[in-house]
Amino acid sequence: MAKKNEFALDFAFFNYLRQFYEQNKGTIRRNYRSLSRKFLDFNDSSNPDSFLRVPQFEALEMYIFLKEYLDNRKVYQIFDDWYHKQNGFKKRDDFGLGKGEQMVLFGIDHKQYKQVFARMKKYAEEFAQEYPNYIFSLTMGTGKTILMATCIFYEFLLANKFPKDKKYCHNALVFAPDKTVLQSLKEIQTFDRSKVVPPEYLNWLNTHLKIHFLEDTGTTLNTIDRSKFNIIISNTQKIILKRQHKEKSEVEKLFSTPSYSHDSVYDQNADLYGFDQPEDEGELIENQRFLKLTRLEQLGIYVDEAHHSFGNALAKDMGLKKAKTSLRLTINEISKSLEESGTSVIGCYNYTGTPYAGKEIFPEVVYAYGLKAAIDNQYLKEATVNGYSNTKSIEFLRIVIKDFWKKYGENRREGLLPKLAIFGSKIEEIQNELKPAVEQILQELNITNDKILVNVGDSKLTTNDDIREFNRLDSPNSEKQFVLLVNKGREGWNCRSLFGVALYRKPRSKIFVLQATMRCLRAIGNIQEKANVYLSNENKTILEDELEQNFRLNIDDLQSKSENQRYKVKLNPPPVKVKVNKKKKLHMLKEKQITDEIDFEFDKVDLDRYRLVQTVQEGLIKSNSMNRNKEYDLTNERDTRQFSHLTLVAEIARYLNYSCIEIEKILRNSKQSFNEILYYVNKYNELLYDWIIPRLFNEMYDIESYDKIEEQEINLVKEPEQGYYEMSANPNLVVDVNDDYFSNWLDKSFHLDTYCFDSQPEKNFFKDIIASDKIEKIYFTGMLTHGQSEFYIQYIDPESNTVRSYYPDFLIKKSDGKWLIIEVKGDNKIEDPIVQAKEKAAKETASASEMNYSIIAGSEVMKGNSTLVLDNR
Repeated sequence: MAKKNEFALDFAFFNYLRQFYEQNKGTIRRNYRSLSRKFLDFNDSSNPDSFLRVPQFEALEMYIFLKEYLDNRKVYQIFDDWYHKQNGFKKRDDFGLGKGEQMVLFGIDHKQYKQVFARMKKYAEEFAQEYPNYIFSLTMGTGKTILMATCIFYEFLLANKFPKDKKYCHNALVFAPDKTVLQSLKEIQTFDRSKVVPPEYLNWLNTHLKIHFLEDTGTTLNTIDRSKFNIIISNTQKIILKRQHKEKSEVEKLFSTPSYSHDSVYDQNADLYGFDQPEDEGELIENQRFLKLTRLEQLGIYVDEAHHSFGNALAKDMGLKKAKTSLRLTINEISKSLEESGTSVIGCYNYTGTPYAGKEIFPEVVYAYGLKAAIDNQYLKEATVNGYSNTKSIEFLRIVIKDFWKKYGENRREGLLPKLAIFGSKIEEIQNELKPAVEQILQELNITNDKILVNVGDSKLTTNDDIREFNRLDSPNSEKQFVLLVNKGREGWNCRSLFGVALYRKPRSKIFVLQATMRCLRAIGNIQEKANVYLSNENKTILEDELEQNFRLNIDDLQSKSENQRYKVKLNPPPVKVKVNKKKKLHMLKEKQITDEIDFEFDKVDLDRYRLVQTVQEGLIKSNSMNRNKEYDLTNERDTRQFSHLTLVAEIARYLNYSCIEIEKILRNSKQSFNEILYYVNKYNELLYDWIIPRLFNEMYDIESYDKIEEQEINLVKEPEQGYYEMSANPNLVVDVNDDYFSNWLDKSFHLDTYCFDSQPEKNFFKDIIASDKIEKIYFTGMLTHGQSEFYIQYIDPESNTVRSYYPDFLIKKSDGKWLIIEVKGDNKIEDPIVQAKEKAAKETASASEMNYSIIAGSEVMKGNSTLVLDNR
């Protein structure tokens, strides 16, 4: 039976869901509301001005996909529709993602489908979920809190524009994990919203948004009943009604509020005696918060499982393991109370660090971005794990501190000193063993004890000044570098300048080893740094097991080294400047005087496209010409808006931004009577927007276009502020001015001292062209992006219809003085709509500057045909 269910436990539906979205993005987006598309375009991670990272933006894409395209359906319903290719999944292809994200034939059979569907449905029904429940899994350091805030802002913008739509949240309740500090969630309150909200909606959001932060147990919830756009940040203990779980003792019964059997005389008059009142002020406050929540409409619940909830604790919170005190039961209690109050929970959106709980994948995961991907894509530091055997405590600390000081010392990153966290299992261990040993070792290395900071939660060892120092470790003013801690690995502690973690003794909880290890992986600076983890061999074995259970990784995966190396790329003087012609287009509306009556020529309109026609065929097979289809015009059955004289004038005036009085005059003086126009519009609403308004526009305005060409001198490279640009590249794809191969052609190229190519075809193209006697100069420009070069081409993205910047690969000056702009592109990308949009814009720009633009396929370069671009140009 275990083998039979193994497929269901390990089935990663979120991979297939993402694959469907990627393949059908254009069709899916056409079903979105315009505001949703605008919100996505503003945050698109491919835009150099956008703030969100790739995993944050991809998760936002899936969030809006579930909301707009799948209409907030539950995950088991989405899976059922996906398998049966219905309700939006008709275009699903029969393949999916296999191991290593390779495309494979999709092999789920009906038995496997039944296993997965049964597990998903059981999961939802067993925990009485009347609301959709989604899990977004993004590993620590990829920005779950910012993503959560962005999703809430999106909900409020849509809820304001479409207040009657039941799928948008009018209010948001944000839960931190049980028994954890809420400091990390304060970012929702302090975050600069302009980074993720389009500017035209920012003032409205800042004006109407109300944030309630329940930081301590004495804080009441002061929301206005039935109000909108509230964000309540709390945890379950500060919200849920008190419930008595254990029987009271005889003494407690004596002094507590009495209870009486149902229908007794005392029970019937309980309200007179106040028997149902809370027993203490604490219970009264908790009841107040809970009741306030039930008076808010269309509530969305956002659960930040944060960076430290793994294993059994996460499984309980996500509902995989039954527990009376679990977060899931708390949310269900809120949902029931809201239903009784006439409102509802729109959905529960969980943000976790992993999609795994031991051998299982959470069935309701809709997006996942793992630990290894975050390290490989430089969202986290790289890690080196050091294990030690047969060492005493002071020996271990001496080795660790010497190694840390040798590698990092006092070299600041972003102005911050590097820190080493040393974890003890008990306060006594810190006080009696670790702190004296660290002081002794620092003295041996001529390092002052002022570098030590102790934070153990005991006022005898940790003063208020120490806590203040701890809270400002990530500030340039902090001089602390050796931090001694107990249990701070799991409390949402974020310190980007933490470069090392040391854990010698086995902790009480095995998961603490993983939690402590991940504390030092947060990224800092523009270049990927490397952190060091120092463990006893016993703790190293524990880390291996926990990585497998929670991330399906091993230590080798965690510390796998990237092929890329760091390079400091400097500008070679003198700076290269190129003269280009910038073409500016100006379109002006010129108002015309309407002297003649307007003829709308309704007889020329193809009205068939607006008719609702029913076709009836007798029988399944059209056997002969006598058995013809019968057609019935049901246009009168269409749901149309009925305009009056007044509302028609107002609608046209709104579209054309014109005087209502003038619009009425034009309509009354038209060849067709006002009533005839009204007849056509009320019968075919679309006719107003497809025919009447465009015709009026053409009669009322002329569009005059002006082209202006300005000659500008642009810098191929902007002067870097710190004297160089930091790049990460594969050494096999890097060339520099000191390379002997290029010594004879240095005068032809190298406006930068180092060129970091993206692919072998790019490198080969450069080597082929620089050796040609047909060229005078060749510059590699594709390695520079936003803010580093003025040599870029603006184009309109065909998917989002927004203006983007494109940086071509090469700029070549031929011996005859003509300039070429060349793009080296993979064969499979040449027909891509975005590549074609770039090509169209580049050709227009090049033509204005009397240059030529062309794309060469990577396969042609590898065949040795690079110089073909120099011919006939």
